[in-house]
Parts: sequence; C-alpha cells; structure tokens
Amino acid sequence: MKIESPDFTAVNVRAFLDEVLEHERLHLVDRLTADSSRLAALVEQGVAQHSGGEHWSGHEVLAHIVVLSKFYGTLTSQVGSGKMSEVDVLSAARARDVAAEPLLPLPAAALLQMAQREHQRTISYLRGATALDLARRVTMVDEVTMSAQEIASLPLCGHLEIHLEQLEQASKS
Repeated sequence: MKIESPDFTAVNVRAFLDEVLEHERLHLVDRLTADSSRLAALVEQGVAQHSGGEHWSGHEVLAHIVVLSKFYGTLTSQVGSGKMSEVDVLSAARARDVAAEPLLPLPAAALLQMAQREHQRTISYLRGATALDLARRVTMVDEVTMSAQEIASLPLCGHLEIHLEQLEQASKS
C-alpha cells in the first residue's frame, strides 16, 4: 500500500471532505426517498384518527410530518444556498407545531401527498447541491450550529424516521 499521509496538504483534506460530503449527499437522497416510500406504505395500512391518551394519534403524527418535512427541507436548501446563516429554531419550532393544527381535518391521503411533495423538493435540492453547499452552516440557538447536510440528516431524516417508527408501532397495537 502506498503511504500518502506525508504528502497530505490542506487541499487534500478539503478534497477528502468534499468526497465524503458527496457520498453523504447521495446517501441522503436515497434515505429520504426510502423514508417517503415507507411513509406511503404506513398511510396505506391506515393511521389512527384519535389517540387513546396523551400521545399523538397517527393522524396527528402525519400532520406533524408534513410541517417538519417542509420546515427542515426548506431550512436545508436555505442554508445550503447561503440565503440563511441564522435561525431562531425555538420560535420556528413553536410556529411549526401551530402550523400542523389546520392540517388535522385533511384526510391522510392529502397529508401524505403534502409530505411527499416536500420530500421531493428536498430530494431535488440535494441532487443538485455541492459539497460547499452542504458544508454551509447556520446558527440555530446560542452556540449551536448545523450544516445543511446535518439538518437534512438529523432534524429532517432522523426526526422523520422516529415518527415513522411511532406509526409502525401504532399500527401493530
């Protein structure tokens, strides 16, 4: 094996990180595509309109998925495009939760369509994003910053996947 490290420069490190971000970009496209398909399958099986207690019903989770998909998908593209470098995530989260309420009367099929439309917008953005785009950062709150890639991975896909697991568990009970 050829030893490369003695000749490594800052340019090589940047190229390596760009290569990894490119890999992650493609993985995020696949991940969000799979999550969106998984959501469709769960909605097809049926989601509970009402919960039996303090937990959200499947329908409420679905409405929440619509707004989180729009919020974090838009945030990913806004940060990646350099249009946003700071966001008051606490106020935005409160507004996001309120935004789900008017969606509750809509049928599950309409909510699914809305969520998938948001997923497709984000997937389209990710397909065209560069490593530089995905590395751009935003200040979320205090000293907490995230890159566009981290937003797509954690609050978008990770958050979505947690709610998909909730819907799966609810469908089993």
